[in-house]
Amino acid sequence: MILGEVCILTNHVVRLADFYKSLLDIDNGSNDEVHQTILAEETMLTIYNDGQQGNRTGQNMCIAFTVDDIDKEYQRAVSLGAAVIEPPAVRPWGAVNMSFADPDGNVVYLRSFPKP
Repeated sequence: MILGEVCILTNHVVRLADFYKSLLDIDNGSNDEVHQTILAEETMLTIYNDGQQGNRTGQNMCIAFTVDDIDKEYQRAVSLGAAVIEPPAVRPWGAVNMSFADPDGNVVYLRSFPKP
């Protein structure tokens, strides 16, 4: 079984999709205000407003992306205005992790692993 899609529910599809398109350096060619799919490798990241106007401010999910250059991606996240929770730090198992909040307050982790 493989994870095929992660969907972030939001009341602000364009704003959140634009953030993730910039973070992932992907242009999906869409400004749809209801549903945008951002393709990255074999897993889809979808930003969606299901029509419910519930409390969608903060921590509807958290997501982690594995990156090659954590320092470069840290700078990209900061330049996008991401609220840094924790700057890059080496973990006991050798990975370097950082975390920040996206524009809706969801926690995003970036991580890199040591080269073998």
